[in-house]
Amino acid sequence: METRLGFVGIVVRQMESAQEVNRVLSQFGDMIRGRIGVPSKTEHTAVIGVIIEGENSRIGAMTGKLGNIPGITVKSALAPAEM
Repeated sequence: METRLGFVGIVVRQMESAQEVNRVLSQFGDMIRGRIGVPSKTEHTAVIGVIIEGENSRIGAMTGKLGNIPGITVKSALAPAEM
């Protein structure tokens, strides 16, 4: 399997889903190289940015689980880790 390096953006529109997002991210913590979360208290939303490196199938599994959580939108941009 080819290793990918990239960015996963997560928009949290239902803050009650944030705990489930954190649970999924913890399951795949070995692939996470960096993470930043920016909450918006006035709109009760948040954006999480994750730098990730791992096999395409595992990244897909993670983004798929995240995308199935109510109130969560996920987008990713990936490139081969070695060029």
